[in-house]
Amino acid sequence: MKDILTSLGIQETNHGTSTGVQWFGSKGQLLESYSPVDGKLIASVNSTDQAGYDHVVNTAQQAFLTWRTFPAPKRGDIVRQVGDELRRNKEMLGKLVSYEMGKSLQEGYGEVQEMIDVCDFAVGLSRQLYGLTMHSERPGHRMYEQWHPMGIVGIISAFNFPVAVWSWNSLLSWICGNVCIWKPSEKTPLCGIACQNIIQTVLKNNNVPEGVCCLIQGGREVGEWMAKDTRIPLVSATGSTRMGKELAGTVAARLGRSLLELGGNNAIIISEHADLEMSLVGAIFGAVGTAGQRCTSTRRLIIHESVYDAFTQKLAKAYNQLKIGDPLDAKNHIGPLIDKDAVKMYLASIEQCEKQGGSFLVEGGVLEGKGFESGCYVKPCIAEVKNDLPIVQHETFAPVLYLIKYKKLEEAIAIQNNVPQGLSSAIMTLNLREAEQFLSFAGSDCGIANVNIGTSGAEIGGAFGGEKETGGGRESGSDAWKAYMRRQTNTINFSTQLPLAQGIKFDF
Repeated sequence: MKDILTSLGIQETNHGTSTGVQWFGSKGQLLESYSPVDGKLIASVNSTDQAGYDHVVNTAQQAFLTWRTFPAPKRGDIVRQVGDELRRNKEMLGKLVSYEMGKSLQEGYGEVQEMIDVCDFAVGLSRQLYGLTMHSERPGHRMYEQWHPMGIVGIISAFNFPVAVWSWNSLLSWICGNVCIWKPSEKTPLCGIACQNIIQTVLKNNNVPEGVCCLIQGGREVGEWMAKDTRIPLVSATGSTRMGKELAGTVAARLGRSLLELGGNNAIIISEHADLEMSLVGAIFGAVGTAGQRCTSTRRLIIHESVYDAFTQKLAKAYNQLKIGDPLDAKNHIGPLIDKDAVKMYLASIEQCEKQGGSFLVEGGVLEGKGFESGCYVKPCIAEVKNDLPIVQHETFAPVLYLIKYKKLEEAIAIQNNVPQGLSSAIMTLNLREAEQFLSFAGSDCGIANVNIGTSGAEIGGAFGGEKETGGGRESGSDAWKAYMRRQTNTINFSTQLPLAQGIKFDF
């Protein structure tokens, strides 16, 4: 691991505040990053104090005045170079993601690949920031819409995707002409430092003004500074629904904008017409990938009564074959939870499930002994429940999967939709009518609805996000770039008169 840290420019103790071109010290609290893999201290980071925060914001404000004048295709070319640097550092950054966060090595590599893919998407998008033209009701007038950058975009990311979510927001923000201030999770601060180190050379080589890509570190207090700061017109935050509600209220109180990616309580409907082997793969990866710590993780399986016994037998057998251990070992499917607090939450959810009447098809528990010394490794478990149990309505950020039986598709869709969250959903069926009904206005109420794939593993080409308590935001693909810009309507009068709209007369 020492070689990986050295290659990514990470020291034993690191400055956590950067304006993109240089690091500088702050006198905030020391953040210590412990790996959930083995419980060892990886490195420490000096968090950002109030003075450091204000310096970063002021520097970003000045940088915006210059950065917005770079032609969008030029900004896109700089993002292309960022993608090249990420390609060169994919292996090392992927291993750091896996070690600091605990996800499997393949998922660590996949997260960095996702950053690279977003770079490619953003490069093309930099030449497609289109507006609209429209006909005016007044003769000799022309109307059109155009999009302008907003200024500073604040990015608050979560531990479960310690680098990818930053890239979704920052890369699209940059090609739009914005500057960014990133606060990574205090649980994965080193991934933020590594990303900043990787792109510094690109910024310097292209004479990018200091302040275009800023990093600040810290806990709740630093996030509150961003939420209250009128100098930051948009705050994009990923995390719990509780956090999102608090942040949204604070940002809205100053009439700022927030882009929220919050909780998910995602379900897969297993139809009587499903390919059960395909369904098994989608369900298992969705439920145990990243140890159940994805916002798109599969929390519920809604299974038709005619295939319930056959499918659950396959599921239980497959769960017993899963390998749990060091995520840097490619033989293992599942790594640890992020920390011991997450383990406590996992155990509390199991306890509540039992108290509320659930029964376990596959028992859970904390793993002990050699290889599990960190105390963060748990067994994925499966419970048979009813959807209205309080614990099922709640998002458990751990590998706990709930099984629910249904008779008719309309019932299954109603069960799926009957939770506060609305992020990702899926149906496994070979019946065309069922698939189309699931995707119709009377079907899934989630921001993501899939057929014959699971709830997890979204591609960057489509806008990512959900409804209800998931927050309603959209990031990454499609026209999600519009969230990072302000729309302006323009009317040009090239006539010799000044007629008013709606035929209003104003003579004097």
